[in-house]
Amino acid sequence: MPAEWEPHEATWLTWPRGAGASFPGKFEPVPAYWVKLAELLSPHERVRIVVHDEAHEEEVRRLLAKSKRIRRDRVFLHRFGCNECWCRDHGPIFVVRHPSPVTRHSPIAVLDWRYNAWGGKYPPWDLDDAIPQHVARTLGLPLFSPEMVLEGGSIDVNGRGTLLTTESVLLNKNRNPRLAKRQIEQYLRDYFGVTHILWLGEGIAGDDTDGHVDDITRFVGPRTVVTCVEDDPADENRAPLLENLKRLRAMRDQDGRPLRVIELPMPGRLEGRGQRLPASYANFYIANGIVLVPTYSHRNDKRALAILRRCFPKRRVVAVECTNLVWGLGALHCITQQQPIVGRPCAAR
Repeated sequence: MPAEWEPHEATWLTWPRGAGASFPGKFEPVPAYWVKLAELLSPHERVRIVVHDEAHEEEVRRLLAKSKRIRRDRVFLHRFGCNECWCRDHGPIFVVRHPSPVTRHSPIAVLDWRYNAWGGKYPPWDLDDAIPQHVARTLGLPLFSPEMVLEGGSIDVNGRGTLLTTESVLLNKNRNPRLAKRQIEQYLRDYFGVTHILWLGEGIAGDDTDGHVDDITRFVGPRTVVTCVEDDPADENRAPLLENLKRLRAMRDQDGRPLRVIELPMPGRLEGRGQRLPASYANFYIANGIVLVPTYSHRNDKRALAILRRCFPKRRVVAVECTNLVWGLGALHCITQQQPIVGRPCAAR
């Protein structure tokens, strides 16, 4: 699996539906985020959007048509059917092989991990679970279907052989109760092509995924990670994030070299739906030429943006105010999934 900063052919999105369970009582401002993503991403790469049915497609086309900043020749709608909008978790995960003159195998394939809506929390999820199959068929790509539950937000890779994940998700019995840790690690090696697996502990409060790594720690380079740290000693995120920081400082990459660890602040306590919301600056998305960073109208917004601009000096780092989006318990990385270009060299960060 390539690193997210490597060149993209496209970004996949799943458009939200008012009938879904993700935004109770606050759906009206939500579709504007998908329009915004099409505006920001289409100048840099294709944008492929999954819609539910004919009526949903007509609604999406109407909303997109109102924008004058979208590259319409780079936006494609795919009527596959969908339950919710969290494409990072239910969408296709792409893996590549190095080109070889002695094989005719496809240089890119789709992984179709089993999906059960974060441990069976939000039925139904059957339409979302089938989306990778539709993508592979549409693109004419090979499909591999591991017999293991895994969401895309639960892992992050450096594209060199190292994978980051959390014990609170992949070892949770609501995913794969019959698999031991060593068996899960073997699935990760076999299907992602990694050789080195780094385990963090818990995620952040309010995260209904049980602690996805894309809300706490992300690769921003082959040996460099940013990881969230809570400054407030009274905050419930303080202890688990410090424990993850401690683990990272002792970790090595696939070549035995220590990781470079950069601390990223948290945006404080954000509440809605009668609960704490999982607001995090780590839920950014890296695309061709641009990095989209969730912000929350908090004093730490500027500080987080400055850190990420230093991490990506050759990309434009853009803030996207996500207070209404995180009402659905996710942000920008949760709703995007990258499709890599095969045969292009790794892009500069």
